[in-house]
Amino acid sequence: MKDLFELGGKFFNSRLLTGTGKYSTDEIIPQVTSASESQIITVALRRVDFDSPYRSVMDYIPPNIQLLPNTSGARDAKEAIKIAQISRASGHGNFIKIEVISDNKYLLPNGYETLKATEELSKDGFIVLPYVNADLYLGRSLKDAGAAAIMPLGSPIGSNRGIRCMEMIRVLVELIDLPIIVDAGIGKPSDAAVVMEMGVDACLVNTAIASSPNPILMASAFKDAVISGRNAYLAGLGCRSSIAVASSPLTGFLNG
Repeated sequence: MKDLFELGGKFFNSRLLTGTGKYSTDEIIPQVTSASESQIITVALRRVDFDSPYRSVMDYIPPNIQLLPNTSGARDAKEAIKIAQISRASGHGNFIKIEVISDNKYLLPNGYETLKATEELSKDGFIVLPYVNADLYLGRSLKDAGAAAIMPLGSPIGSNRGIRCMEMIRVLVELIDLPIIVDAGIGKPSDAAVVMEMGVDACLVNTAIASSPNPILMASAFKDAVISGRNAYLAGLGCRSSIAVASSPLTGFLNG
């Protein structure tokens, strides 16, 4: 039986979501997508020039990929809702990742405005994936508001600093009955493996792949890490001990 990832009523083989930003050229996106085997890709709607006669980032997203437009650039709920509506009206479907950020130094998401946008867009039929801090009470409120998943950050977006709020993410995994997708801050494949071992449902990685000198090989490394971490979680980690435990009986030593 396949271990499929369900999101918004759809099923995916891959639990690695990827992005489209920060690449030296958009032309590399199809190769990165292929290497990662990602089936969900996010794109900032503000990067899309709908009136341009030239190729845009949308032209490099392979077919049969679930598009996850995001509201990057929105500073409050009103702007996020407007971006989501433009996305759907432009034919990009009803999946939407809510990003509401008004802090310019650490780019931390505004949970209050994100919740307001989630409430409105869920009522309007969107599959809403809110990007937030790892907060239990906000997570519960987002679920009640109709969120399809919770996307807690591991550390500030684009920092590649890894998982700095591990215990708070662990609480979400334990107590929120929604897919938990770790987003932002994942800097190494081992970061992705660690949170997958912990039981998160998926990871979204952009900067760590795009800023690598070899993004195609790095995309493949993240694919393997996410699969490995997921398999470890499904297998169940071995028990831990504060003292040494011999792997063979402490008998039968050589004499003399």
